[in-house]
Amino acid sequence: MHWRTITHLFGILLLLYSLSFIPSIGVSLWFGDGELEEFLLSLAITSVTGLTLWFFSRDKLHELSVRDGFLLVTMFWVILSIAGALPFLFGIHLEFTDAMFESVSGFTTTGSTVISGIDRLPPSILYHRQQIQWLGGMGVIVLAVAVLPLLGVGGMQLYQAEASGIARQERLTPRIAQTARALWGIYFLLTLLCAVGYWSAGMGLFDAVGHAFSTVATGGFSTHDNSIGYFEDPVIEAIAIVFMLAGGINFAVHFLAMRRQSMLPYSTEPEVRSYWAIFLLGTLIVSLSLLLASAYTNTFEALRYGTFQVASVFTSTGFSTATFAEWPRHIPIVLITLSFIGGCVGSTAGGIKVMRVLLLAKIARRELFQLAHPQSVSMVALGREPVPEEVLFSVKGFFVLYMVSTLVLTTAMMAAGLDLESAFGAVLATINLLGPGLGEVSTSFATVSPEVKWLGMCGMLIGRLEVFTLLILFLPSYWRH
Repeated sequence: MHWRTITHLFGILLLLYSLSFIPSIGVSLWFGDGELEEFLLSLAITSVTGLTLWFFSRDKLHELSVRDGFLLVTMFWVILSIAGALPFLFGIHLEFTDAMFESVSGFTTTGSTVISGIDRLPPSILYHRQQIQWLGGMGVIVLAVAVLPLLGVGGMQLYQAEASGIARQERLTPRIAQTARALWGIYFLLTLLCAVGYWSAGMGLFDAVGHAFSTVATGGFSTHDNSIGYFEDPVIEAIAIVFMLAGGINFAVHFLAMRRQSMLPYSTEPEVRSYWAIFLLGTLIVSLSLLLASAYTNTFEALRYGTFQVASVFTSTGFSTATFAEWPRHIPIVLITLSFIGGCVGSTAGGIKVMRVLLLAKIARRELFQLAHPQSVSMVALGREPVPEEVLFSVKGFFVLYMVSTLVLTTAMMAAGLDLESAFGAVLATINLLGPGLGEVSTSFATVSPEVKWLGMCGMLIGRLEVFTLLILFLPSYWRH
């Protein structure tokens, strides 16, 4: 393990992150909300810490291995969350556990909160909450990959650790830094279009930018307690649906569509086709169920609220125009299933991901076929391309670890004092990066114990780092030379 190099990179990454406090300082100055000193202090602590780590580890650097990258990515998400928690500690005086929960929830784009009275928060704190989701959406590490080569530091190992899974080998450009910059360019463009859409629909500029940050990042933080429901505007909800779904699509598909100047990639890629099919089926089931249960008075209202909630849950955004936990009981089960599926690989959404679910279904179909025809030899394919057995093995391993993590966390949260519904809802909200849960955590985590909050943070990190990147650190063989 190259500790000096890892420490050196921690320093550089903290220095880069410290720059993100500057927009919040500007917002505080603009609104005169009294939080200027708190953000200046946060900037000073983060930048001095980063400068110190960089200065005392600048000699005898080594090339990072992929093994180093796993530790660097995981630890940096923790360190980043501590830095992001500083304004919550200094500005609105949250307890350390609550400040960390809010920060981890933001960076992992979970959207769960421990804060009540969001409408009364200072504008600079509100902006900070929205911005950390935007930075976490595409991944601060991927941003660093785009910048670090300019500083003479290679980024391939960081990218491989951050983008673990099926999308790991996907290169859109010859160089990894170009890939990261291309993805961030698309991400910025979508955010800009979303903000303009919200503003044109009647949102104030501050709300439009803040909600664009969390919509494209599929994060779910809002500048209002009632989330998107605060605006009570079908046009705003429609814009949110479009950009939540855009955030849930593999950004490589967005890149291909832009490069080819064609919409065909959105209809030809197997994963994206399945993504649209699941969304439409979920919308039909939920909207029809709401109508038959007389939850809403007419077809338009049932379709409006059903479509929005399906898009929000399926992409793990967590925006709400209604509390789905209060709907007829089979509807939350449908939505829970959608949240476990999640968006596409290579998107900002959480969950198991459509690609893995699609491959698991194909694996199950192959097993059933071979039971009926024992002498047959069949391949699992996506489109016309066969999927290597090592990828299928990885998918099965991921699914097992994901389900085991869900079971263990649910049991631990019950041991920490939650009832079964609330414990499962808390795990659902965190490991799937969803935000709202069930039972006691249907709207926030404000009333649960500190132990539950720390378990929730573990769930968020497992979900954000897609299981392998975090859990590999617990293998004794990982630490052996």
